[in-house]
Amino acid sequence: MTTRRCLCGALQEMSLLSHFCLCLQRKAGSCCRCIRFLHVFVFVLHIHGGHSQMCDPADLASLLAFSDGLDRMGAGLVGWGPNDTSCCSWTGISCDLGRVVELDLSNRSLSRNSLRGVAVAQLGRLPCLRRLDLSTNGLVGAFPASGFPAIEVVNVSSNGFTGPHPAFPGAPNLTVLDITNNAFSGSINVTALCSSPVKILRFSANAFSGDVPAGFSQCKVLNELSLDSNGLTGSLPKDLYTIPELRWLSLQENQLSGSLDKALGNLSKLTLIDLSYNMFNGNIPDVFGKLRSLESLNLASNQLNGTLPLSLSSCPMLRVVSLRNNSLSGEITIDCRLLTRLNNFDAGTNKLRGAIPPRLASCTELRTLNLARNKLQGELPESFKNLTSLSYLSLTGNGFTNLSSALQVLQHLPNLTSLVLTNNFRGGETMPMDGIEGFKRMQVLVLANCALLGTVPPWLQSLKSLSVLDISWNNLHGEIPPWLGNLDSLFYIDLSNNSFSGELPATFTQMKSSSNGSNGQASTEDLPLSFVKKNSTSTGKGLQYNQLSSFPPSLILSNNMFVGSILPSFGRLVKLHVLDLGFNNFSGPIPDELSNMSSLEVLDLAHNDLSGSIPSSLTKLNFLSKFDVSYNNLSGDVPAGGQFSTFTEEEFAGNPALCRSQSQSCYKRAVTTEMSSETRFTFGLFLTVEAGFAFGLLTVWNVLFFASSWRAAYFQMVDNFFDRFYVITMVNLNRLRRKWEHKDHP
Repeated sequence: MTTRRCLCGALQEMSLLSHFCLCLQRKAGSCCRCIRFLHVFVFVLHIHGGHSQMCDPADLASLLAFSDGLDRMGAGLVGWGPNDTSCCSWTGISCDLGRVVELDLSNRSLSRNSLRGVAVAQLGRLPCLRRLDLSTNGLVGAFPASGFPAIEVVNVSSNGFTGPHPAFPGAPNLTVLDITNNAFSGSINVTALCSSPVKILRFSANAFSGDVPAGFSQCKVLNELSLDSNGLTGSLPKDLYTIPELRWLSLQENQLSGSLDKALGNLSKLTLIDLSYNMFNGNIPDVFGKLRSLESLNLASNQLNGTLPLSLSSCPMLRVVSLRNNSLSGEITIDCRLLTRLNNFDAGTNKLRGAIPPRLASCTELRTLNLARNKLQGELPESFKNLTSLSYLSLTGNGFTNLSSALQVLQHLPNLTSLVLTNNFRGGETMPMDGIEGFKRMQVLVLANCALLGTVPPWLQSLKSLSVLDISWNNLHGEIPPWLGNLDSLFYIDLSNNSFSGELPATFTQMKSSSNGSNGQASTEDLPLSFVKKNSTSTGKGLQYNQLSSFPPSLILSNNMFVGSILPSFGRLVKLHVLDLGFNNFSGPIPDELSNMSSLEVLDLAHNDLSGSIPSSLTKLNFLSKFDVSYNNLSGDVPAGGQFSTFTEEEFAGNPALCRSQSQSCYKRAVTTEMSSETRFTFGLFLTVEAGFAFGLLTVWNVLFFASSWRAAYFQMVDNFFDRFYVITMVNLNRLRRKWEHKDHP
């Protein structure tokens, strides 16, 4: 009878956590045949066999030792117990003729944060090990540097390994090496890596430094090279453009520089190029006609200039083009008649000029179009009605005109959910009031900083899915219609820096998306939002929102002309993060009910006409990071404790009868203020007198300088004065001398 022995005796002495061993033995013979597969999601041995037999005592002991070595959560997930000796029926165990031949604990959540400590050096002594997967654990330290003669696939991603990367120079069959998201550092050893027929190298999100090394051309069958999110510097080596089978090139988020070589066109099998977030400069080489398989091109956030390469229109498989945040100029030359699969085109933050070409609408599969912050102008083409798949459109920061026409075109797009038109239409246009009936799926509408005239348009009432509305920094006026607060999904409203007036509608305190009865925000769908929310035209500072879920539930009404009291029913908005009512004409007290807004982070009531004291209950707002009541008519002591200990004097300034500390009486504060006023008056009077004296002296000097007759008379008067003064002085001195002599000599 042919017998086998595979993997064994030494495994029982290995330890990963406390113990990790699995010993498979046959009683007779000395021949060893390798089990095909050991997969470590913890460690996994190739599957073969049933679950009903009694397992070998040695195998049972090894499995129990492994279970004991897991943390409490991991042991519970395995669910093995010492009282059950039928280990062949345990979860994840397979047997063959009473011997355990497989340990498979994948999809048991055991791969996440259960394995900890150092990966033992004995791993490399497993002569038959072909597949090693230790991904998504808490393993640390250096990875075993030797052994693994039969290894083919290694995945140790998402751990805490440090030191040089594993190279496996003695592994002639290595095809996949994934060490993503660790702390490996130093340089990359290309010679060792390319000594085997490696197809996939994933070195992303580590701490590698230095230049991208030459020599990757030795990896003749390399399909994927991912070196992104490291600290690599310098330009790309020439031989990188000569890897014949390369399909995936990911080098983003490094510090790479230099120009892109025309030899890029030699990589004819590329499907993805991502060189974003580096420092590449110069023109984009016009070689894309050779890259017929290219699906994704990302060159965002570099220093590239020149025009858009015409050959981009010759890539029939292209789906994603991102050229955002460069210095590209010229007109939009993309011909979408050949780009039937293009669904994402992002050329925002460049220097593109001219009008949007109507042929851009031939990309009927477009879902995301970002042309923000360029120098485009004119009207939106009528052909945009054909972009029926478009979900997101941003034209922020250009020179477009005719908002009414643009909205009438875009209302025909059934899938449009986000429309950002900030900083356009600045010729004094009026907010369209009628003729708009579409936008049924609109979630985000931003028409900020457009100098628009008019009032809140009634067609907004039909946008039942609207979650974010920003019409700030315009010249809109009138009262706020009550129906605006009744939109069920609306959780972010910015009406600031307009001329709205009247009292706030009570519906603003009943917003379903921010009140206690809400299940949360109406939508947190990830949308590729890309616009800067300007808070101040002078500072230019703002907030960057990248997706819908990053918008904090907010009610921003500052810099208007609202009147009346602050509604106590605002306290119902327990999910609101920002309440900004600053720079208005609100009066009356600060309602105590605001302390019920348990999620509040910003409460700005500055520059109003509020009176009374600050409710001490506001100290219950544990998340409050900004509180401003400056320049009102508040009095009494500022509450102590909670977040109030972190606020500065500036946030309470302009309230003469308000006391920051309870140890200082408000009467003394008022007296001090009054005394300071008197002091300022006295100082001002002194300055006035001194200024008058100086002015008079200057006038006399001018008269004497320019009028010769007056000057002669003046100096004659001065001479006479000093002569008389001299005579009188001498007479008095002689008189005093005689008296002194008479006194000394009687």
